[in-house]
Amino acid sequence: MGNSDSKLVFKQGIFKLSEPRAIPADDIYWTGFWKLPESVEDVFSLFSPVDIRRARDNSLSNVETLLNALISRLVELIRLPAFPDLDLAPSKEALNCIRIITRILPFLYEADHLDSWEDKFFWQRRKKLQKAGTGGRPEVLFDGSTSDSLEEKEEAAEVRVEYLKPLGEELIDTLIDLLFYINFTILSTERSKKKVTYAIWHKGVGCNASMQSSKEMENNRSEVLRLLLTLCSKSLYMPAHTVSIKGAKALTYITTCPDKQIVLSLLCSQLNTALRYNASAWRVPYDHVLYQDPKQVHVSYCLQFLLVLLLYPIPENGLDSPPKNFFRHFLGRLHRPQDFEFLVDGMLRTLNQPLQTSSSYLPGSQKAVKWAPEMLMLFWEALQCNKRFRSYIIDSERGTEFAVLVLFYALEYRNDAARQGVVRMCVFILQTLSTEPSFGKSLNRAFHGQESLPLDVRIPDFSGTYADYLVMSIHTLMTTSKGKVDAIYPALLATINNLAPYLQHLSEKSSIRLIELFTSMSAPSFLLANETNYTFLQSLLEAINAIIEHQYPNNRIFVRMILKSRRKFEALRSLTLESGQEELQRLKQRRKDSSVNAEEIRSPTRSLRNGSFENVRSPQNTRTPSLSNVPEEGGTFTIGDDEDTDDDDGREPLATPAQSSPSNHTSQTPSRSSSMDEPLPTQLKGMSEKARGKMPASQSSFSRHSSSTSLNSHPATIMSPTVGFSPSPHWIDSWLPTLPLHTTLTLIDSYLHNTTGVPPESLPSAIDPTPPRVHLFSWTPLSLGWYESLLWGFVFASEMVVQKGTVGVWNGTNIRLFRVEQMATSGPSLMKPMGAVDAVGSNLVQRIGRMGVKAEVVSPKGSVRDV
Repeated sequence: MGNSDSKLVFKQGIFKLSEPRAIPADDIYWTGFWKLPESVEDVFSLFSPVDIRRARDNSLSNVETLLNALISRLVELIRLPAFPDLDLAPSKEALNCIRIITRILPFLYEADHLDSWEDKFFWQRRKKLQKAGTGGRPEVLFDGSTSDSLEEKEEAAEVRVEYLKPLGEELIDTLIDLLFYINFTILSTERSKKKVTYAIWHKGVGCNASMQSSKEMENNRSEVLRLLLTLCSKSLYMPAHTVSIKGAKALTYITTCPDKQIVLSLLCSQLNTALRYNASAWRVPYDHVLYQDPKQVHVSYCLQFLLVLLLYPIPENGLDSPPKNFFRHFLGRLHRPQDFEFLVDGMLRTLNQPLQTSSSYLPGSQKAVKWAPEMLMLFWEALQCNKRFRSYIIDSERGTEFAVLVLFYALEYRNDAARQGVVRMCVFILQTLSTEPSFGKSLNRAFHGQESLPLDVRIPDFSGTYADYLVMSIHTLMTTSKGKVDAIYPALLATINNLAPYLQHLSEKSSIRLIELFTSMSAPSFLLANETNYTFLQSLLEAINAIIEHQYPNNRIFVRMILKSRRKFEALRSLTLESGQEELQRLKQRRKDSSVNAEEIRSPTRSLRNGSFENVRSPQNTRTPSLSNVPEEGGTFTIGDDEDTDDDDGREPLATPAQSSPSNHTSQTPSRSSSMDEPLPTQLKGMSEKARGKMPASQSSFSRHSSSTSLNSHPATIMSPTVGFSPSPHWIDSWLPTLPLHTTLTLIDSYLHNTTGVPPESLPSAIDPTPPRVHLFSWTPLSLGWYESLLWGFVFASEMVVQKGTVGVWNGTNIRLFRVEQMATSGPSLMKPMGAVDAVGSNLVQRIGRMGVKAEVVSPKGSVRDV
């Protein structure tokens, strides 16, 4: 579309599409849709949302004909031996068919009243009719779409009826073939005998040598992948609670593909493309300010489409055995150490890149890749579906490296309302790693790389093990996240529980952090605020017991901290509703009398009055560590007096999940009014390794299909909070006697009866160690909906900003999977110049161009908050 006249003709054709008159299928008018546009920008700028909705609502039959014409032309082109010949079968026509289908589909998906039409049009078998005894050209009809015509033809002459695959399946098969089409997406070689060659694009998993490629072919792959993502995006227009139940027919068809060669070629091509990309390779500083790298767009589409396939929970029909997702199945079958090494190196390269950019000598000279959250998700998927990979990560001691990176992202995003989904995912990744005893043992190694971390997640004057860093980071997440992570308290405590039997030589600082958590969770302002908050205290006490029972000789400092805070443990036995309420009143009156600033006291991470320990994080990036509101603001309540009262002064109990206040924020990502509304994976009661080993082979630790039944055999540890809860003596009596205080109280009693005044040298004989218990989580249909919404939030946000290579496929459509909130456009800055500065940028681009570096200026059109 090289001139304004051709653009005008194309626009007039778009207007004609919405006219009430049905345009015949053989009209030459349809050819303009694949012949006139010159670029994807032409299609998306001239084919506006208003045009598509007008045609959809006023003349659906014309939209049907257009889709039929586009798909038929696409199928016809790739069947021509000359494709992609510039004159006989130009690739431009195939690309235009792909672009227009991509443009139209989201506006069909958003219309709920078209669901039945969509099922009939895309997913019902078609009929091919041919008159008997003639060589006439067969005619393809759709069930129900031309029933009158079908009856007339059957009456007019004897016909032969042949059923064809549904239109949606034919489109998907065609697109997958196009991803491996000679001279369109892969280069021809001497061994190329067929036009479609299912060869893996890059070396890595399943391939030892990379194929030759070109920028044009990678761009073609990106356009095909974009349409495949669009075809699979029906979930964006469903409520989250129905996504895993209803599913998407396009995804079901792809993931249940029985052709092993197609599945492995597609799986390995996307996996290798995503993991081989090196964003830190040499490049011109600040090049990302000047132009968008199409290679990054291609890598992003590969990773996102791969994750869409891997994560998809195929709906069960209730009759047959659960259908198998072959992409997930074959990822779980990987076993070669060199493949695992390739996966680990690629994942770490991407996850480390944001840390490297933040420590660059030229601030902002390198732009962090945007798919680090997606790479975290790929890592989590590999951990869940491939037990060999999980063992490799831990046995090769790379697990600690991943744990530090996961903690980095969790801490970095903990106060970002738009990235709470990433924080929650990080916590569940830690819990997944913690289920392996070898991982807990590996944490006892000294951690020397803490100084390489960014300042805001660095612990000042840190000296300790990976276990110390993990415990202190979990404490920070629970006490400085302003109530945003209250929904994942159970997962954080389950992680500590899983690791506790193996932790050795905990430092004084990490020991203090655990005692602080106990102090906060045993406070009346926390216990009496919610019907289920005592379960948090119960879980933490179990972790403390596990450290004492299994690692007593190796944790002398931790034992000393428990004995120092012994009055808190002793007084917990005699807690009553009256004593708790009286103490709350005393604290309230004390604050009123002293006129203490409530916001200051609310901080549970303030330094102790006598400076016995420092702030959890570096003071260079101070955050206000405020949690959700709880009854009675103020310092931590100490049950009973303690001679070490300085260790408790001015510390706030943990937030009550039921009373988390909504955050007011502007976001481009899934957002809800309360974090407790998130249907996260359900925590199960801890089970011993022996019991875990007796689980059926079909019911793996992180099975998707066993999620709905596993809840019956393993009741959830944490129940949903009750609104308007009022504590009673009977309620306290129902759980207080069940608190696991025996181990700590026996230890304290042994210490008090020891005339030497020092802790016992060995574990008291009255303490009988219990076997370590593994705390797993269970997937439910609701939590799978949350997981799917998290992934599609990543996909949506990465496509939201229209740049070179991205076109905003779902912009302006009625998304239902999550809420989309527009952000105000930011003003000019050094990284996003406007006005006269653009001229300077253009001049700089021209000079770089003369040096042989191709660049392109993209004017900033707005801003978006990433997932």
